[in-house]
Amino acid sequence: MLRSCVSIGILLAAGSAALPAQSLVMSLPRQSQRATVSQRVALTDIKIVYHRPLVGGRKVWGGMVAYGQVWRAGANENTTIEFSDPVTVEGQPLAKGIYGLHMLPTADSWTVIFSKTAGAWGSFSYDQKEDALRVAVKPRPAEMHEALTYDFDDVKSDSAAITLRWEKLAVPFTVKADPEATLANIRSQMRNSAQYIWTGWDDAATWCADNKTNLDEALTWTARSIQMEERFENLMTRARILTALNRTTESATASAKAMELGTATQLYFYGRQLQGQKQKADAIAIYRTVARRFPDHWLGHLAKARAAVADADFTTAMKETQAAQSAAPDPQKAQLEGLKKRIEAHEDINS
Repeated sequence: MLRSCVSIGILLAAGSAALPAQSLVMSLPRQSQRATVSQRVALTDIKIVYHRPLVGGRKVWGGMVAYGQVWRAGANENTTIEFSDPVTVEGQPLAKGIYGLHMLPTADSWTVIFSKTAGAWGSFSYDQKEDALRVAVKPRPAEMHEALTYDFDDVKSDSAAITLRWEKLAVPFTVKADPEATLANIRSQMRNSAQYIWTGWDDAATWCADNKTNLDEALTWTARSIQMEERFENLMTRARILTALNRTTESATASAKAMELGTATQLYFYGRQLQGQKQKADAIAIYRTVARRFPDHWLGHLAKARAAVADADFTTAMKETQAAQSAAPDPQKAQLEGLKKRIEAHEDINS
C-alpha cells in the first residue's frame, strides 16, 4: 500500500512538472490566459470573453483544432459574446444577450455558431438544438499570432468586423447595429437631461438626417430645438430634413433664416462642406453671401477670393487672400501661403 502511494506521488510530481498547476479550489495562472475585448458599435456594446491558447510549435488547423468538429473558439470555459442590443451578423438577425461562441472549421470555410448556452466548459457539451444562429464565413491567411486573439476591425459608425486570429489564419465575421435599437436608445436619452437644451434635440435630429431615417419625428425634434433657441445649426438641420422629405419650399425658408443667423465662420465652412460634396455652384453662392455680410472679417476676404476665382479674376483673388492672411489668426496665416501659390498659378481653388 505504501509503495502504491509513493508511486502515485511520483506520478503526480512528474505530471506537475510537465503541466501547468491546476486547482479545483484556487485561482492559479493558466497556460491559456483569460482575455476580454469590447467595442461600441453605434450605441450597441459588444463584449467577448475568451481564453488565449498558444501555438507552442504545434500543428493548429487540422491538428490541435480538428476540421469538421465544433470548436470552442478559444480554450477552457466557453468563449462568450455579449450584445447589449439586437444586431445582425453577416446580415442575419440576432437578439440581444450573451451567447456561447463556437466555430466549425473546415479547410476552406467556417461556420460561426452562437449558442444560447453560454456557461459550458468548451464545446464538449455543445448541442446544436441550442443554436441561436449559424453563419458561414471564409478564413483568410494572416500574419503569425502565437496567442489566439479577437480584434474589432473595419470599425464604422454602425458596424465592425470581429476577427479571430491564431497561428497564420484570420476568421472575420461582420456585426451591424440595429438602427431601431439605436433609435430607441436616442429616444430614451431625450427623456433625460438632453431634453432641456437645444443641442439635445438638434443632435438627435441630425443623426436621423445623416442616416435618412425617422425623418418625420426628427422634424418635430428640430421644432423643439428651435423653440428653445433659434440658431444656424438647428435651422440647417431642419432644412436638410425638409429637403429629404421633398418639402423644398419650406426647406428654402429654413435655410434662408439660417443664413441670416450664421456667423462668418459657420457660413464659410458650410460653403467648404458643400465644396467637399462637389456642390460647387452652391458653395460659390455661400461664399458670396459671406463676402456680402462680413466684408471686413478675414473669412469674408477669403470668401471674396474664392468668389473672384470663380469669376476668373485672379488679381482680385490674390489681393483678397493677402488681406485675409493679414487679418487671420496666427495658426491660419501659414496655411494661406499654399492658397496664394495656387491662385498665382491660376488654379481653381474651388474644385
